[in-house]
Amino acid sequence: IEKLPGLGRTPLLFFISMLAHSSMIQYDTSLLELTGLENEIKLAIDKLSVWAAPRAVERSILTLSDQVYVRPQPLGVVLIIGAWNYPWALTLGPLVGAIAAGNAAVVKPSELSECSSLLLRALLPRYLDKDLYPVVTGGVSETQELLRQRWDHVFYTGSSSVGRLVMEAAAAHLTPVTLELGGKSPCYIHSDCNIRVVARRITWGKFVNCGQTCIAPDYVLCEPSVQNQLIDCIRLTLLEFYGADPKSSPDYGRIINQRHFNRILSLMEGYVPVIGGQSDASQRYIAPTVLRDVPPQSRLMQEEIFGPVLPLVAVSDIDDAIRFINEREKPLALYVFCTDQKGIEKMLEETTSGGVLVNDVLMHYTLSSLPFGGVGHSGMGSYHGKHSFEQLSHMRSCLVRSLAMESVNLSRYPPQDRRRGRIRAYRGWGIGGEPLTQKWSD
Repeated sequence: IEKLPGLGRTPLLFFISMLAHSSMIQYDTSLLELTGLENEIKLAIDKLSVWAAPRAVERSILTLSDQVYVRPQPLGVVLIIGAWNYPWALTLGPLVGAIAAGNAAVVKPSELSECSSLLLRALLPRYLDKDLYPVVTGGVSETQELLRQRWDHVFYTGSSSVGRLVMEAAAAHLTPVTLELGGKSPCYIHSDCNIRVVARRITWGKFVNCGQTCIAPDYVLCEPSVQNQLIDCIRLTLLEFYGADPKSSPDYGRIINQRHFNRILSLMEGYVPVIGGQSDASQRYIAPTVLRDVPPQSRLMQEEIFGPVLPLVAVSDIDDAIRFINEREKPLALYVFCTDQKGIEKMLEETTSGGVLVNDVLMHYTLSSLPFGGVGHSGMGSYHGKHSFEQLSHMRSCLVRSLAMESVNLSRYPPQDRRRGRIRAYRGWGIGGEPLTQKWSD
């Protein structure tokens, strides 16, 4: 793979597109995953010759006649550990970047998305060299064994707790990592907004995939005067999206397994939902749920929810919201609903997050031109589009010089007491009275 020129790698990317397309037809894979994935592949095929080309950089006065450039180089073999909530996009997406950059890769899909993992193991060898891009299935023990090996890069998507273990294992070999984690992504609503529109966008982003999205709005910060209207509008939106009984809606999902089902229910204990709250263990169904006036110190506000439960937290104003956000770990995403430009700039200036989106949710993920990734506890490194290529490449610094024009180097050679004379020689006065042209041959 490393020896393939940029365009020589495009057939491999095309094969991944075929894989994704075939699975979409036969297995009704969510368009929420495959549309973005296919766009990533098309972009990489279209732009790869540009991304992989050497990049000229600025020269100094000492290198004016030299070649100075950055040459992208494959890292080698990349370990990709995917996630279960979007098993195609979050596993094949990094693989697109690895292939584009010229790397080989070992793909480890999540054991929790068992059917998708088995399908990936069956399909990938049909389109890609199974020796260069093997798929390893299995659970925790298989992942641990993979992490004991030496890799040139590890790309992990999942929880912060497991991310720490991945980083610890990689550190044993000084292996660089990309950690796409999560956390509690806040959503601030200013009182000047059209709450009906805000409610539609938040409801979609929070409850799509049953809340199991790493950048889903984790909680809402708003003034008490906004809460009643927001609750009413969310209730109307849920009726519009999922009908009177979300449990029977074909558009509403289920929790991945019993452990996560029990975890989410335990987070809801002690609260009286203003919307939803119903559950059915036999189907791992939890209704879209909204909780009001949740205490900031509660367990619900300390852990990433990763489910269809939306807490509303009262703040007095935008300054109070900023303080609340900054007292916690840096989130993967921050959502700001506000029509006042000064308020928007204040929120952007005084907070930190992996990404920020104003007056909508989730949609920044769809742009290949934006690097997607976290900061602090929400992750490190970024990908999508060209950013995937660069994340999984070594940017090699290159300086190519000539053996001619040796006079330029006189001032740098020892011994120290002769350096001044050599500087004069460089200026054309010669050394020991001899003309420069007789002393050095250029």
